[in-house]
Amino acid sequence: MTKVLTNGRIFTGDEILTGYDLVVVDGCIGEVKPAGARLDNEIDLDGGLLAPGFIDCQVNGGGGVLFNEQTDAAAIARMITAHRAFGTTGLLPTLISDDWATMAAARDAVQGARRQGLPGLLGLHFEGPYLNPEKKGAHDSSRIRPLEQRFLSLVEGGDLGSVIVTLAPEMVPSGTVSRLSKAGVRVCAGHSAATPAQIEAAVGEGLAGFTHLFNAMPAMESRRPGIVGAALANPATWCGIIVDGHHVDPITLRVAVAAKARGRMMLVTDAMPSVGAGEESFQLSGQTVVVEGGRCVLADGTLAGSNLDMASAVGNSVELLGLPLEEALRMASLYPAEFLSMADRRGRIGPGYCADLVLLDDDLNVSRTWIGGEMAIH
Repeated sequence: MTKVLTNGRIFTGDEILTGYDLVVVDGCIGEVKPAGARLDNEIDLDGGLLAPGFIDCQVNGGGGVLFNEQTDAAAIARMITAHRAFGTTGLLPTLISDDWATMAAARDAVQGARRQGLPGLLGLHFEGPYLNPEKKGAHDSSRIRPLEQRFLSLVEGGDLGSVIVTLAPEMVPSGTVSRLSKAGVRVCAGHSAATPAQIEAAVGEGLAGFTHLFNAMPAMESRRPGIVGAALANPATWCGIIVDGHHVDPITLRVAVAAKARGRMMLVTDAMPSVGAGEESFQLSGQTVVVEGGRCVLADGTLAGSNLDMASAVGNSVELLGLPLEEALRMASLYPAEFLSMADRRGRIGPGYCADLVLLDDDLNVSRTWIGGEMAIH
């Protein structure tokens, strides 16, 4: 079926076009062409900004669901629905450090949902449990443990889409990152106190990036650059950042974005169940997390994920970091697509790309989304 999206501005991933229509054919983009005569199958964009749909590589929950507490396809669908209202058209459900049975259930849930063809599901992210307990953040220390060999088989089993594993390189045996990378897993360093030398060794094995840069890792110092310095100095790796004004000071993020190779910073939400649900509290590993002042916190004040959505992350990148809107949009779509090795079909608006799209008003509020050419009004 052919649809024509008209009367809007189109951000292709490179530039914003005016006076153009977007033709969608059977879930994919057919062409971007100069606006022409009115047609019966047109969808009026009311002057809004049409952009590639957002891709979120770190989503713990949403719509009242925490993936750790409900590891099934129905939970994933609720998370996708909640985040879609904020422009996310593709995400990776993220499992925080947990017991083996829950990890296996998460694998099974993603496999099952993919077999059902659940729109918006791109893969699975295991954040832990192979972390440095000294940098556990809100993770349950009783569930952080040495690498289990059976985990390698779990993530190498296939049919999971894109797989991200966050681990502490200094806590796993040499060769672990290499084996995972060769199996197509994107390995990221996080909840780690690795030295630059340890990071360099991990990069040599295929380390792809860094999970929520600055958070749950030692601060960069003049004579101790640590994992943060190593991450910013390496031009080949990607960094996920949480731009909510709480996890990292905006000035620190401005410096980091300026220091890192262009195209290697991507927005993530680290979202919790409160996103899209308005919940004031929820349970995480037996602890109560309270949502207050835009933050998700444990009783001792430790940040536990975020109450951030991707549309707000884009807006904050413009308002708090002073980035051009085009670059903020790339950080929410193109750069994550490149990180996940799917930039040939997502992250841009052009012929042959998936019709995963978001329509924004002048205040960057989401009014409509498309996944595979199917529209939802928000």
